[in-house]
Amino acid sequence: MSRAAGRGPRRLTRWWRRRSLRTRLTVIAATAIAVCVFLAFQVASQLLESELQDAAEDQLRADSRVLATEAERTGLAQVQLPPYPGTGRLVRVILPDGSVRTPAGQPALPPVSERAGRVAQGASAELMESGDIDDGGYLVHTLRAGDGAVQVARAVDDSPINQFGWGMLLIGLFCVVGGALVGWAVARTALAPIDRLTAAAVRVAHTRDLDADIPDEGGGEIRRLIQAINDMLAALRDSRRAQRLLVEDADHELKTPLTSLRLNVELLIRLDRRGTLDSALPAESRTRLLDDLGAQVAELSTLAAELTDLGRGDISDESTEVLDLADVVVAAATRARSRVPDIEVALDVTSVWVSGRPAGLRRAVLNLIDNAGKWSPAGHPVQVRLRAQGASAVLEVDDAGPGIDAADVPRVFDRFYRADSARALPGSGLGLSIVQRVVHAHGGRVTVARSARGGALLRVDLPAAVPPAPDGAPAGRTVVPPPSRK
Repeated sequence: MSRAAGRGPRRLTRWWRRRSLRTRLTVIAATAIAVCVFLAFQVASQLLESELQDAAEDQLRADSRVLATEAERTGLAQVQLPPYPGTGRLVRVILPDGSVRTPAGQPALPPVSERAGRVAQGASAELMESGDIDDGGYLVHTLRAGDGAVQVARAVDDSPINQFGWGMLLIGLFCVVGGALVGWAVARTALAPIDRLTAAAVRVAHTRDLDADIPDEGGGEIRRLIQAINDMLAALRDSRRAQRLLVEDADHELKTPLTSLRLNVELLIRLDRRGTLDSALPAESRTRLLDDLGAQVAELSTLAAELTDLGRGDISDESTEVLDLADVVVAAATRARSRVPDIEVALDVTSVWVSGRPAGLRRAVLNLIDNAGKWSPAGHPVQVRLRAQGASAVLEVDDAGPGIDAADVPRVFDRFYRADSARALPGSGLGLSIVQRVVHAHGGRVTVARSARGGALLRVDLPAAVPPAPDGAPAGRTVVPPPSRK
């Protein structure tokens, strides 16, 4: 039974959720008006019934006083009781012995109640009561008169209440229908901007035309919704433009190493098929060619990794944690030395805590060190400094190279951008672009300037974080000394 009883509300809920917003508003408006009419009918009926009963009781009291005055003047047994005219009030005289007198032709009243008998005996002055007989109900007023009492009664008439109820029912039906129509019209008018907005969104989805902004109309919530959708379209346009530029730049950058790699491989295959590989390419030339192939494969691998990292639009799936940036810098420097044994890195780092993603920050620091390592001449190490400055963690990486021309500074963080002086060096032009994206994702900024040694100085400012609670002794500032070089 409980399972069957629960199906009804669930079906009603599913039916309601499948209705359109216009239908919901219409039903809600009609229901609200119906409830208001019903409550108004209940209150009005109670008030009308109370007013009619008060008026009837006042009239009965007045008629009773007139009849009691006449009975006291002439006596209860001699007071004249005119024949019943067929309508109107009913009267009855209660004699001292308990017998009653009634007009000729008058319908029978309910028997004298015990309480009315006590009024006739002088126990109380008057009594208002109701009684029922087969023909209907009566409202009876008993008033002490002489040695007995007089009673005046009126039949209870519910016809005014019934007529009022039918009238309210017709008015209620009219109001419900009118309310439903008004609700439908209001919903249609109010939802017209949403209909046009839906049509515009469907048109954009079908045509894939992200350049067509939706006209701003309406006010309040509708305007904010349209502005939000236009902002979303603008973001989609920027994303599509960025994807197009990424594909175009990747196509341009991949052509050169792929072409060189293909030509070298075709040369080896052609010579091998002719059987002249050993004679046409001495051992020294083959070694140089194979080294060239290895370098080109490594360059393609690096470029593919950077393209994947840049095209994801996010640093990684790892979660953010509070970490010591000094550990990240040391790990990145170690990785840089393992990748390029000839690179020299001088570390001067202080423990500074930040909130970030370890892999993303390590990749950014590694790119900075790799970039500086390309320009630093032998005997001039890349200097990496980390310190706390106010509420920021400041990381500086500088080299002793030729520096960055003033004309190249505005574009140094652009994807695939490489200065004319750097085209002969290995690289894809994506390293600093990835650095900027990682730093911005962590709420920081990266700038470029000229180093005191004449080279480039790249500075990263990141928001510092509160270090975690230390285990044991309080945490202090730790300076990581430069590693010894072999």
